[in-house]
Amino acid sequence: MKDTKIRLKNMAEREYAYFSGCSLEGTASEYDASVRAVLKELNVRFREPDDWSCCGSTPAHTVDHVFAAALAARNLRLIEKIGLDTVIAPCPACMTAFKKAQHSMTESEIFKNKVNELLDEPYNCGVESKSALQVLFEDVGLDAIAERVTHALPGLKVAPYYGCILNRPPEIAKFDDPENPISMDKVLMAAGVEVTNFAFKLECCGAAFGVAKREMVNQLTYKVLSMALDSGANCIAVACPLCQQNLDLRQEQVNKTMGSNLNIPILYFTQILGLVYGLPPREIGIDKLVVSADDIVYSRITVEEMRKRAELEAQAKAKKPEKKIAKEEVKTEENE
Repeated sequence: MKDTKIRLKNMAEREYAYFSGCSLEGTASEYDASVRAVLKELNVRFREPDDWSCCGSTPAHTVDHVFAAALAARNLRLIEKIGLDTVIAPCPACMTAFKKAQHSMTESEIFKNKVNELLDEPYNCGVESKSALQVLFEDVGLDAIAERVTHALPGLKVAPYYGCILNRPPEIAKFDDPENPISMDKVLMAAGVEVTNFAFKLECCGAAFGVAKREMVNQLTYKVLSMALDSGANCIAVACPLCQQNLDLRQEQVNKTMGSNLNIPILYFTQILGLVYGLPPREIGIDKLVVSADDIVYSRITVEEMRKRAELEAQAKAKKPEKKIAKEEVKTEENE
């Protein structure tokens, strides 16, 4: 409890930069809405730098490493200028672009100079980049996440899906276990959500090859979705716009190709947190999902209702053995 109070005090005094990036401004607006809403619920202070631009997580890095790093460093310099030292980048691609630029510029003075030659103002490598998941797990903390919960989602079983770049490569990401991450699992469990043991939590869904290699992507997507169902899940939680769109949008196509009947909602982990925090579904973009999450929304009850339900179930279970003993006594008397 003491550690939690200290952590909350530190959070109250701290301010982050927030970088939404191109995806969250467009096709993943529901991720942006849910991240902002959850951060506010947890009293995380943040502001967006003016005049931000694409982070460089495009094919640019395959053509010119210096130019790609400069695209990221330009945004990091904007954050540095407003006096902030940590940026929340919910999109793993943006976060990775920032971390790669920071790593390369810190490791090599020559590379740093080449990048800064392309910028209006030199970047001094004074900004740390974190995903929304990393901020919640490391900075906010599990106790604070749990304390804010007002609602429960009975019957919901979530397969936490990290994807292939959220915590890789480890020397760049420096967050969680690259082979068996647990941060999303723990954040959701702290919020009272049941998670499954999902063996495919790191497997690539193929989203980046959605146009060029559709057949291959259908197979990769099918494996992720079917393995989630095999784990006992009825929902998948993600933290990546590309993964969400691929797993959500492609299910009908996968069903036609693979002869399956998949129909599993794909929610951002922040949307699930928003639901247990009592936020309106539209505010966190639940209505934008292709595979409906209405059953999850309609199942939502208050924590107090959940407690009463648990008490009634416990009472019912406690009475069952008594009845069984009574029947056995009757049988014994009859036999005598």
